[in-house]
Amino acid sequence: MQVRAAVLKEMNNNMPFSQSQPLKIEEVELGEPGPGEVLVQMIASGLCHSDLSVITGVRPRPLPMALGHEASAKIVKVGAGVSKLKAGQNVALVFVPSCGDCLPCMQGRPALCEPGAEANSKGELLEGGSRLISDGASLHHHCGVSAFADHAVVSAKSCVALPDDVDPIEAAVFGCAVLTGVGAVVNTGQVPPGSSAMIVGLGGVGLSALLGCRASGANPLIAVDVHQHKLDLAMELGATATVNAKDSDAIEQVRELTKGGVEFAFEFAGSVAAMQLAYGATRRGGTTITASLPHPDAEWPLKQISLVAEERTVKGSYIGSCIPSRDLPRYLDLYKAGHLPINRLIGRKYRLEEINEGFDSLASGNSLRDLIIF
Repeated sequence: MQVRAAVLKEMNNNMPFSQSQPLKIEEVELGEPGPGEVLVQMIASGLCHSDLSVITGVRPRPLPMALGHEASAKIVKVGAGVSKLKAGQNVALVFVPSCGDCLPCMQGRPALCEPGAEANSKGELLEGGSRLISDGASLHHHCGVSAFADHAVVSAKSCVALPDDVDPIEAAVFGCAVLTGVGAVVNTGQVPPGSSAMIVGLGGVGLSALLGCRASGANPLIAVDVHQHKLDLAMELGATATVNAKDSDAIEQVRELTKGGVEFAFEFAGSVAAMQLAYGATRRGGTTITASLPHPDAEWPLKQISLVAEERTVKGSYIGSCIPSRDLPRYLDLYKAGHLPINRLIGRKYRLEEINEGFDSLASGNSLRDLIIF
């Protein structure tokens, strides 16, 4: 079938994107779902820095590629062997499909699925190969999802069913921003009630983590960013104090607010400077967690003596160390109960034709979690 998709043919850092148009809306051929796969019709797709990083070349991927990795969709057709999903069902799409058979999957760590990571790096589906054709040649999939298209074929293992009483547009952000942010707090950090915490970087993931900290009972809860409107929103969402990362004494401010630093510092800004701030504001015996994806060449200088003499812990968190089939329904239940007001994080809504304009807004740092609506 013919579908419309946002295709990246060459990496482009020439802004504004509304003029350079790195993403082209094209008619491409989409094949039928094979065994273990489903055909979905997109409902909404989130604009995320992981997509922006591919556009700008910070995270190189095989090109040409149909971008997009965070979305909600309706199943149109299921392939052979798919028994837990059915046509007409709404799903959230997850950007690392998990095979269930490799060592990390068997250890309960599907975020580290080895076949899933290999498929994503090749721009293929978990079952192998591409289902997209453009100009007679295969078109790569982004994270097994390629959500900036009106239809897609994805692995059934990239799908988590949504309850009928959840708005599928708002649920679009659960497959990346919410799993990553809330999961970093609940799974990776296992933040106990009453612990002091700090969030550095208040994008969609960082604000989700802020809500996760609030739901976990973290106190005090410090929000750090360079944009005042995001700091203001953080206060509305439950932060007890804010610090502007531009301040030369930002670390000292956090340490003063928390009498020596936070027990848990979370970094989501994607820069070495942000990681240095997070680690510097973590107290003795504390834990610094990062879920950001800076340039592959970025290196963070660490004074090893502090790691030992202060018994520090540094952790990475990918997809919030989540088991999506377990955690996404839990987070949806918390959302429905009012404990995770994710709807407050959703910003502007764009048409697919406006996608380059949307990435201009994301790159400026002024947007929240903006969406493409189909």
